[in-house]
Amino acid sequence: MLTHQAKVLLLKSAITGALGGLLFGFDTAVIAGVTHSLQVQYALTEGQKGFTVAIALYGTVIGAIFSGLLGQKLGSRGALRIMGVLYVVSAIGCAFAANWEMFLVFRFLGGLGIGGSSVLGPVYIAELSPAKWRGRMVGLFQINIVIGILLAYLSNAIVAHFALGAIEWRVQLGVGILPAAFFLIMLLTAPQSSRWLVSQNRIDEAVLTLANFGSPDSRAEVDAITESLKAEGGGAQHGLFQRRYSFLIFLAISIGLFNQLSGINAILYYLNDIFASAGFSSVSSNVQAVVIGLANLVATLLGISIIDKVGRKKLLLFGAVGCGLCLSGVAWVFHVNQHLTLLLPLLVGFIVFFAISQGSVIWVYLSEVFPTNVRSKGQSLGSSTHWIANGIIANAFPYIAVHSRALPFAFFALMMAVQFFTVLFLYPETKGQTLEGMQAHLGLH
Repeated sequence: MLTHQAKVLLLKSAITGALGGLLFGFDTAVIAGVTHSLQVQYALTEGQKGFTVAIALYGTVIGAIFSGLLGQKLGSRGALRIMGVLYVVSAIGCAFAANWEMFLVFRFLGGLGIGGSSVLGPVYIAELSPAKWRGRMVGLFQINIVIGILLAYLSNAIVAHFALGAIEWRVQLGVGILPAAFFLIMLLTAPQSSRWLVSQNRIDEAVLTLANFGSPDSRAEVDAITESLKAEGGGAQHGLFQRRYSFLIFLAISIGLFNQLSGINAILYYLNDIFASAGFSSVSSNVQAVVIGLANLVATLLGISIIDKVGRKKLLLFGAVGCGLCLSGVAWVFHVNQHLTLLLPLLVGFIVFFAISQGSVIWVYLSEVFPTNVRSKGQSLGSSTHWIANGIIANAFPYIAVHSRALPFAFFALMMAVQFFTVLFLYPETKGQTLEGMQAHLGLH
C-alpha cells in the first residue's frame, strides 16, 4: 500500500504531466470560436482559413517527431518544460499578432508544444505509475485534453457574450496565457522519471525517486528496470525501426491514424462552422459547442474509470460501432438537408462514443506497448501519425464541406468500420501488464 505522502506526490506529478493535455485541448479547440473572425480580419479564402487552422497541426507533427529524441536526452520532465515555454510564447503571440503571417508563426510554435506534450506527457505519467493504476493515471492526460476543450468553448462563449467587437478574437486566444504559465510553474517542482534516470545510469537518484513514490523495495525495482533495459538492448539511444518492433510500429501508426480518421479534430475545429452551415446563429453555435464539450468531459471520465477493468480493446470496438452510427446519421442529415435538429444529439452521441473509446485509449496504449529504451520514440511515432493525419484532414475539411456537407461524415463513418475489424483481428489487450512484463506479453522476448 502506498503512503498518503506517496499518493499525493504521485497524483501531483501525474496532474503536472497531464496539464500538457489541458493546453493541448485548449489550443486545438479555441480556434473554433475565432475562425470566422480571422477570416474577416485577414480577408481569408476558404483555403487560407483551412491553412490557418492546420498550421498549428504542422507544428504538432514536427513537435511529435523530435520530442521523442528530446525526451530520451533530457527526460520527459525536462522536455516538457520546453513545451511549456512554447505554449506561453504562442498564446501571447497569437493574441497580439499584427498580421496574418505573424499569427501563423505563433500558431505554429503552439503546435510544436502540442505535438511535444502529446508524446511526453503520457510517457512521463506511464513511467511514474504502478501497473494497476497506469490506465487511469495516463488517462488523466486525456481528461485534461477534454477539460481544455471544454474550457476553450466555455471561454469563447463567455468572451463573445461581452461583444468586444474587433478585439474579441484576441481576448479569446489570450485567455490561453494563464493555463500555459501555470503549467510551466508546476513543472519547476516535478520529479524526474525513475526509468529515465536508470537509462542514464543515475541509479542512486532513481532509488530515491522510487522510495519517495512509496516503493516497498526501491533498490529491487531499480534492478528490475536495469534488467529490462539490458534485455531491450542497452542504452538510451536504442533504435526503434527494427524488425522485432514491426508489430508495435503497426499498432502505433494505426491507432494514430484511426483516431483522426474518425473526424474528431476536424469536427472540434470547425464545430461553430458546422452549426452555422445548418442555419444556427453564432450565439447558439457557441452554446452548443459548450454542450458538446461537457458531453466530451463526462464520457471521458467514464472511459477512464473503466479502462483498467474493461480493457483497451473492448473499448475501441465499442466506440468504433457507436461513432460509425452517429457519423452516418450526420451524413444523412446533411444529405437530405432535413431534420437539422438531430445534428446536436448526433454530434453529442459521436463525442460520447469517441471519448469513452479512442479518446480514453490512444495515449494509454501508445505509452505502454513500447519498451523503455524506445518508449518516447514509439509514442512520438504514433503521435506524429496522429498529427499528420489531423493536419491533412483539417486543411481539406472546409474545402470539401463547401462542395458536400455530407461527404466528410460519410467518409469518417466508413473509416470506423475499417477500424472495427482491424482492432478485432489484430490488436492485443494490454490491461494489467507491468511495463517491464509487457514485451513478454506481446511475444517480443
